[in-house]
Amino acid sequence: MTLTGPAAPPSARSVLARDKLMRTAERLYAEHGFANVSVRQISEAAGQRNNSAVQYHFESREGLIRTILSSRTALVEKHRFAMVEALRGQETVSVEAHYRCLILPNVETYIEAGTPTWCARFFAQALVEPALRDYVVREHLDTPSLRLLDEIGAIRRDGVRPDLFDRHATMVRQLSSHAFAEQEYDLANGHIDPADAADSWRALGRDLITALCGLTTALLGPL
Repeated sequence: MTLTGPAAPPSARSVLARDKLMRTAERLYAEHGFANVSVRQISEAAGQRNNSAVQYHFESREGLIRTILSSRTALVEKHRFAMVEALRGQETVSVEAHYRCLILPNVETYIEAGTPTWCARFFAQALVEPALRDYVVREHLDTPSLRLLDEIGAIRRDGVRPDLFDRHATMVRQLSSHAFAEQEYDLANGHIDPADAADSWRALGRDLITALCGLTTALLGPL
């Protein structure tokens, strides 16, 4: 019987190559859309001599996209879980507190990423890509923090028609993701002074929370 030991950790060179491919793919997909970017273009733009670099590091284009999405989700989760956990045990959770937990972790993640970034536009592109939409929604919602927020938060299904509840969730998702993408575009293209980036992101976060509270009350009624 032959025993196989643990796989060797990836080399520093391999880690750097993966990171460069991910950042390059995120930028190209964000700027040009998924249909207009090939894995060969990604490899070339990332400075990889091997045109099969994406397949080597991620097995496929889909593996690359899913790795990017997972890495971004993990960064947001780092901020969100502590916020949601702080709500545990409260007798009631306000709609505003609910949306603060939904929106502000994204805001802080974008601020930490610096300027320019492409992650918000990448996510918005993925959210409307037919081949990716179901995966994106499932990946984005299937996190410990959002499962907990669904359990203890203010947005409840009780007494709400299922079709209306689902339509409301779609509106919240689309409004927030595309507002973030527009903000990122404006920062990347000099329409907002990079020196004001943090303040601008936080102002958008506050406005989104206000807008989403109004949307929820209008559609679902008082909660």
